[in-house]
Amino acid sequence: MQASRSFAEAERYVGQSQISLILICIWILVMAYRWKKVDKFCYFGDMLDADGGYGSTLTAGVRSAWKKFCDYLPILIGKGFSLKLKGKVYATCVRSCLMHGSETWPMKVEHELKTNRTEMSMIRWMCGVKLNERKKSEELRELLGLVM
Repeated sequence: MQASRSFAEAERYVGQSQISLILICIWILVMAYRWKKVDKFCYFGDMLDADGGYGSTLTAGVRSAWKKFCDYLPILIGKGFSLKLKGKVYATCVRSCLMHGSETWPMKVEHELKTNRTEMSMIRWMCGVKLNERKKSEELRELLGLVM
């Protein structure tokens, strides 16, 4: 009752059109407070950037791929398994996690380089090859049966 009386008094002093303008401004402020702008958000499992890019999606994919790699670590770096078996497990469980959803967004050069660096790091670890041993990536992929 008090609010309606003060609204009526304000309407009498200011005028109808200015009251509706004030109410619209208040509504905009309330909505702006309720809906905050964020830099990135998760939508159906994909991390989306506010600018429409897919950098966060790629980062999340790399993290989940490393998690899967660590889950299968006893098989992927174990001495009792052949390199071909390691390659099949990697392609089925880890690479699919790394590349999930990438067919739906445009691959920039920086995204491709990050994906390639991650994949080669995992492949070198599976083969037991250090970076300073200077083995070619194609040779390591052939050893695991991951030729593209």
